[in-house]
Amino acid sequence: MSINDSRHRIPVAAHGSRREFLRSAAGGIGSLALSAMLAGESHAGLHHAAKAKRVIQIFCPGGMSQVDTFDYKPELARRDGTPFDSDGTLQFFASKPGNCRGSHWKFRRHGQSGLWISDLFPRLATCIDDMAFLYSMHSKTALHGPGCFMMNTGFTLPGFPSMGSWVTYGLGSEADDLPAFVVLPDPRGLPPGGIINWGAGFLPAQYQATTLDTTDPRHPIADLFPPRGFTEVTPRSDRAGLNFLQQLNQLHRETRPANTELEARIKAYEMAARLQLSAPEATDLSQETQSIQELYQTEHPDVGPFGKQCLLARRLVQRGVRFVQIYCGAENTTAKKIRPNWDSHEDLPRDHGYWGAVLDGGASALLKDLKQQGMLDETLVICTTEFGRQPASQGKGFGRDHNAGAFTAWMAGGGIKGGVGFGATDELGFKAIESPTYSYDLHATAMHLLGIDHTRLTYYHNGIERRLTDVHGHVIQDVLA
Repeated sequence: MSINDSRHRIPVAAHGSRREFLRSAAGGIGSLALSAMLAGESHAGLHHAAKAKRVIQIFCPGGMSQVDTFDYKPELARRDGTPFDSDGTLQFFASKPGNCRGSHWKFRRHGQSGLWISDLFPRLATCIDDMAFLYSMHSKTALHGPGCFMMNTGFTLPGFPSMGSWVTYGLGSEADDLPAFVVLPDPRGLPPGGIINWGAGFLPAQYQATTLDTTDPRHPIADLFPPRGFTEVTPRSDRAGLNFLQQLNQLHRETRPANTELEARIKAYEMAARLQLSAPEATDLSQETQSIQELYQTEHPDVGPFGKQCLLARRLVQRGVRFVQIYCGAENTTAKKIRPNWDSHEDLPRDHGYWGAVLDGGASALLKDLKQQGMLDETLVICTTEFGRQPASQGKGFGRDHNAGAFTAWMAGGGIKGGVGFGATDELGFKAIESPTYSYDLHATAMHLLGIDHTRLTYYHNGIERRLTDVHGHVIQDVLA
């Protein structure tokens, strides 16, 4: 490992001596304490004063339409029904352009800022003065899997560390008995690309995320607890078994000091022992008041599952989890009643209508709850998708094709200046033309708010000092408070 500034380099020998001292001093108990201590260690330290201590990222896989949500285009509405490509030379991702199609929802100004937002998001509209919009986002790909990888890791290819892994590698954890990086997948399934989206890549394996199941609060982590009704395992026998396992792990590890996956697995076992106590409490949403349950609409048949994810995210960061990623949508498959994510090729009013209400309910509740809890100022909330959608209809239907040339992301809290917009697309929302912005710039800005210079948090891999932003990325100063 390597940090460009030698003042932040951690001596390996010092780590080794502490490991051996604690493990020899107290066996399994010392190892538990050591794992908790290591989880809190920082590999970079703060490069400057941080505005944010933690991150909650909402990811909307499938490709959210910018022209139906946040990017108001009156000229597109004026040209509705006219040919988008009169000479027939353009080819979209999976179709030839249809006619121009204005937003399926009316746009209105909201808040003191007077920013535009569509009627798809009536609840988020009440939070608009806390939000900063990046209108000029674009991607290098219009494929779902690579697009998700780019937004999560900065690269279109799999195998690179996710932003959550980089953040926890750089800053460590604030929690002793919960993972530093947690992902809450959509209850319908994993997103395009699956678990690679939150993998640690070439970073030590301990920095990959822990996934939690929000549908089963009694067993939020797979294989962590004995099966229901299995009485042969008691807390006392479980502890004895874990202590014996720890001894075997240590003997195995001593002959394989360079195996980071083994080290991560040992830490995972140690964390699992603590999670048997901490996870059920952290995921027990019944502890929340009735007014909070209603705010997140936890009993709503459609909004409720995502509302629970957002509420759980607040509970996790409140208990010291550094980075929580929430997925609003699953894999991009064909529709049954609706598409299982934002990929609206056939019927955008149907699919975005459903997912819009879901995102609107959960995200607005999260922003309001964080604010009333006094946590929003130190919690950076990010909402992203992998790419946008075309301003023309797909064929003669009500869908829109993929558009890597333009989409909108938003940020709130954690040092963000609310009620502002950055960048712009052309008059139809087809292409980012003013301050075109990649995931690199969003990542650089998030890292900056966490006190990290994105160019100085690096990891030596295959002869290259790798970083989240590759060789790119600029902090977006216009959205900083």
